[in-house]
Amino acid sequence: MQAGFFVKKGGCLDNMMISKRLKTIADYVPPGSRLADIGSDHALLPVFLLTRQICTFAIAGEVVDGPLQAAKQQIARAGLSKQIEARKGDGLAVIAGEEIDVVTIAGMGGSLIRSILENGNHLLRGVRMLVLQPNVGEETVRQWLHEHDWYLTDETILEEDGRIYEILVAERLDGARTESERLYAGNRLALNAGANEWNFRMGPWLLWRAEPLLSKKWQAELQKWQTVYRQLEQSQSAEAALRRAEVGQQMRELEEILRCLQTDKR
Repeated sequence: MQAGFFVKKGGCLDNMMISKRLKTIADYVPPGSRLADIGSDHALLPVFLLTRQICTFAIAGEVVDGPLQAAKQQIARAGLSKQIEARKGDGLAVIAGEEIDVVTIAGMGGSLIRSILENGNHLLRGVRMLVLQPNVGEETVRQWLHEHDWYLTDETILEEDGRIYEILVAERLDGARTESERLYAGNRLALNAGANEWNFRMGPWLLWRAEPLLSKKWQAELQKWQTVYRQLEQSQSAEAALRRAEVGQQMRELEEILRCLQTDKR
């Protein structure tokens, strides 16, 4: 699920390269962490972090045999078999007890990430930080974090190879629910209604910073909705009329937000 590679020369790890997306995730992992990378694929992220001595121990979790074996080979080539364990298991089931304090999940849909967190919630007792990169469905991940008292401490949006990615960072904090309520309730978008919903969709920190890539992403989404709206105009059914009204309302709200973002940018 993750993309990147490392270059091995002369029988040792001379240089390592990972994607911009994985490097951004790696930058959030605190020094001295004990990491579980769920859906680790080729164990690129754990190997990168251990090679640079950012983590002291890591688990590369995989549920499929092929990627699991690839992870084991990558770990062995890097000479890190004592510090990184490739474990087979479904989601967070690869974690035992409270051996891990940071969890990364990248390159999956938001619904799948939410399902992994929900099904393994009891295994997060010792975890203090989550670094999550959903390919789509960021809203459902933000909602899960909010509902389970994880405070969204930061967000990053980046573009690589023509795709836009969002990275969400959440931590366990005292008073997380109260702080989270404040974070998502802030109506700075001049909307009469729906600001809370759009904060979940677009990301409260990304909106606050008026990130240019956020505008680019949602301009493309607006164009899709405009196409849907035109298609719905061709139908005379009551169902199409109802759907057209819903899409039209969403478009108007999004257009207002995008105007606000452009104003903030200037």
